[in-house]
Amino acid sequence: MDEDGNRSLSFEEFSKGIDESGVKTEDGCRALFDAFDKDGSGSVCINEFLKAIRPPMSEGRKRVIAEAFKKLDRTGDAIVTLEDLNGVYNVKHNPRYLSGEDTEEQILKKFLANFEANGSIDGMVTYDEFLDYYAGVSSLIDQDAYFDLMMRQAWKI
Repeated sequence: MDEDGNRSLSFEEFSKGIDESGVKTEDGCRALFDAFDKDGSGSVCINEFLKAIRPPMSEGRKRVIAEAFKKLDRTGDAIVTLEDLNGVYNVKHNPRYLSGEDTEEQILKKFLANFEANGSIDGMVTYDEFLDYYAGVSSLIDQDAYFDLMMRQAWKI
């Protein structure tokens, strides 16, 4: 749908995509677009679009995400920082660390940046940011049991 590659959908791109998908809407396309265009800017950010069409997560998935966050949040202040990662996330086998390309701190900062939302990289990951990241991952995994297993193995919980 994003014909110009700017990671945002104009009404024209959105309308054309809806039409090409075979959904027949006369007046509904504008209403649907406006529902996605939360800030009224006249465009829909691709990340917001994908977030809006995600299926809801089960309580079981939310619980295992909360367990992983709790393991990371060693200080218990509801924010994961570099300090929290010490002793939880080991970079010693990371190829970029082994080659000397990146320091341990650089790798940990990049790791935290994966979870940060809306391009706001402040070195602090909130539970909401962590949950949002894993909601995206969750949308790609059909079975609750597989998602649970993946999380438990990844985070050793």
